[in-house]
Amino acid sequence: MNKEKSRSVTHWTTQETTKMALVTSLYVVVTVALAVVSFGAVQIRLSEMFNYLALYNKRYIWAITLGVAIANFSSPNGLLDVVVGSVCTFLVLVVNHQVTKRIQNMKYKMVITAIVFSLSMFTVAGQLTFLYGLPFFYNWLIIGLGELLSMTVGGIIIYFIGQKVDLTK
Repeated sequence: MNKEKSRSVTHWTTQETTKMALVTSLYVVVTVALAVVSFGAVQIRLSEMFNYLALYNKRYIWAITLGVAIANFSSPNGLLDVVVGSVCTFLVLVVNHQVTKRIQNMKYKMVITAIVFSLSMFTVAGQLTFLYGLPFFYNWLIIGLGELLSMTVGGIIIYFIGQKVDLTK
């Protein structure tokens, strides 16, 4: 393994770590500031737009996962949401990275990402069913639609930012 490959796998530079911390912070601030729509059976979590950053650079998988974990401490579902939410976010980001890594067109990658994340909302529906006895499939539909709306709005924002700023660095 060459020196550059080894460095990127095991260590992040101060600049990379700072960018990751910024993304983590933004995820937390947007989620908590909009907490009234970020948690519950009807969710429009606009901070989900940061999921798209993992399409540009996979280091953001860690930043977003940490952001979800920290933000979910504000969840009315407590520690369960912290653990389940962050683990599921990590897994979906990794799966999504694998699914989209060979696709060159960023718009296609973003559409696929929105669909993958919307479908992954079965985890939130499962938590609500487990904790409150709410109907699973109805919640999955409503939360999935909210996720699709969040990801669509966020995708447009991130796409246009990506046209002006190199998000791969």
